[in-house]
Amino acid sequence: MREISFDTETTGLNPRGGDRLVEIGGVELLNHIPTGNYYHVYINPQRDMPIEAFNVHGLSEEFLSDKPLFGHIADEFLDFVGDGTLVIHNAAFDMGFINMELERAGRRTISNDQVIDTLDIARRRHPSGPNSLDALCNRYGIDNSRRVKHGALLDAEILAEVYLELMGGKQQALILSPEDDRAAASGSQSVSIEDGLGNFNARQRPAALASRLQETEYSAHKAFIEGMGDSAVWKKYLP
Repeated sequence: MREISFDTETTGLNPRGGDRLVEIGGVELLNHIPTGNYYHVYINPQRDMPIEAFNVHGLSEEFLSDKPLFGHIADEFLDFVGDGTLVIHNAAFDMGFINMELERAGRRTISNDQVIDTLDIARRRHPSGPNSLDALCNRYGIDNSRRVKHGALLDAEILAEVYLELMGGKQQALILSPEDDRAAASGSQSVSIEDGLGNFNARQRPAALASRLQETEYSAHKAFIEGMGDSAVWKKYLP
């Protein structure tokens, strides 16, 4: 299962009122685990930078002036996303800007069916809140000390950790490293495991562990089951 932990920075709050994207960050996940592949770009918004937005992310009009326009990176962005699912905290905000920019560039927009909102998941898991990204980092013991200012790629990296916790925590990923996923793709058997919010696949052992029963113990157990009659359910488990 390919997903992309995703975040943006903008010039303001209103994509239909003249505000624009200035930064995109995406971290590729396989079965909720970062692969090391990522997408990051700064974008020239072709407008001034309001001081309120600058105070949030620290990206100035001067810094962004020589960066590419969104229309110039739209195709490479869509290629990176592909058919993966975007994992976003407060998805309506980011998708409002992404789809506005895609429309302006004459490209296909991204459907809500291709988006997971971690804010919705957090509100279901923790209805009393708070459920901001910083609050969830504190709840799950995730180090966000680097987050002095907002940055799309940094926030996407932090969100990937938060998402893993929201989906069941690190125990869910005991064997779900990228190497495991590639091994599974090469032919290992898999079993579907329910995590409470959705299914994921984990590899089975390539071979069963050797039995630790002694022959005398096995024989005694078999004799005990034989004495339970033909309808004994345990007979189904005898070799």
